[in-house]
Amino acid sequence: MPSKHLNIAIVCSSNQNRSMEAHSFLSKKGFMVKSFGVGTAVKLPGPSSDKPNIYDFSTTYDEMYKDLFSRDPHLYTQNGILHMLDRNRRIKPKPEQFQKCYEHFDLVITCEERIFDEVVLELLRREQTEYRALPCHVINIDISDNQEDATIGAFMICDLCSMMEASEDLDCDIENILQAFETKSRRSVLHDILFA
Repeated sequence: MPSKHLNIAIVCSSNQNRSMEAHSFLSKKGFMVKSFGVGTAVKLPGPSSDKPNIYDFSTTYDEMYKDLFSRDPHLYTQNGILHMLDRNRRIKPKPEQFQKCYEHFDLVITCEERIFDEVVLELLRREQTEYRALPCHVINIDISDNQEDATIGAFMICDLCSMMEASEDLDCDIENILQAFETKSRRSVLHDILFA
């Protein structure tokens, strides 16, 4: 059981699949976790690859669920989108943009290199609002944006967070933890430390 001393953010593009699967899994394990997207809008699969469903971040998961159910309940049940939105609306009301959250996180885990780059740039742009600058570890684990890989990714993220929670001095131990994680998961990670 985690000691709950790390404040964790999980970030994907639309705060729908990868970040919410990890958010759900980590919160059930007792971690302090929030999830975010970095996109300008929320994009969900549509009837074809060139016709995605696009929503504003202010649209609730419940509104998205009802909208897609009214359009084509068979399609969106078959492709898992309604199940995903149902899970999401039980966790929090709506997707959130990382760029609009100014809470300090000890650890930000991203699900794609492009998102890692956006999070790092966003944190670098922010002015320090307090004299004391706290370290924020930003780590990327590439996770494909599909339901199966999101589930596997949530397990990996939980494993990494557990290793970090067990450290008495994360700033000193981080490189060894990441090396051990890469060996165990057979995945390479990106890491940056920022002061925010």
